[in-house]
Amino acid sequence: MSERSDAGHEPSRWSMDLRGTTAPALVQIRRWASRTLTHVDDAHLGDVLLVATELVTNAYDHGEGPWQVRMSHTRVPCRVRIEVDDGSRDRPVVATPSLDRPGGRGMQIVEKLSDAWGVLEHPVGKTVWAEVPCSGVDAAPRASSPGTGPVRITDR
Repeated sequence: MSERSDAGHEPSRWSMDLRGTTAPALVQIRRWASRTLTHVDDAHLGDVLLVATELVTNAYDHGEGPWQVRMSHTRVPCRVRIEVDDGSRDRPVVATPSLDRPGGRGMQIVEKLSDAWGVLEHPVGKTVWAEVPCSGVDAAPRASSPGTGPVRITDR
């Protein structure tokens, strides 16, 4: 785990190596984020923790396991960026939920709670990222109407 202090408008950045971990590492990630993101209020921290959990869980379930999780916090405008690296080139999918099938809602949660999310492709693997605002959403999922939902960005 590495940390860098916030200086002015520079974002604070943290990272945690997840190579060789299993799903119980999610507890460590949530504790680590709660200890580190001290400038984010509890309501918005809940959104950040949920998005981080969903991105890391997707890496375990669909991405050959996560390699690293990174978070950065910018105070102005207040937002937290979460990045998860994994070894798969498969892109996350925002699935249509089904009563017949458990799961499949993780990226819907990410899409509802973040301003933007996307994928950075690498020669081996990818980084899935999301930016969660920490003001103005009152920690509740926003209802998306056509043209007003989060922006999906694909970086290459």
